Amino acid sequence: MLTFTSYTVENVRDPFGILSGKRYEFVVNLDVPEDDELYEENGVSARVIVKVEEEETSIISYDLLETTTGRILDFDMEEDEEAALVLFCKEHLPA
Repeated sequence: MLTFTSYTVENVRDPFGILSGKRYEFVVNLDVPEDDELYEENGVSARVIVKVEEEETSIISYDLLETTTGRILDFDMEEDEEAALVLFCKEHLPA
């Protein structure tokens, strides 16, 4: 199971007002065990675009990155990991 160690969050602006709901970009640093296929010596981060509409929060897209280089990793999270990530983002939305 992944552990989320730190994060940043920014509001994604919609200058034309064409998107429904609000969008946020999270960059979440992950603590990945060495025996996990996602493990990278230089660390792993997730760049996540989250949509908040009414009371529903969902992930629009995400990329897994090698933290120090920003190189995109060709892996997807498992369903339970995605669920944990969306819950983490929901709990850390800006006020």
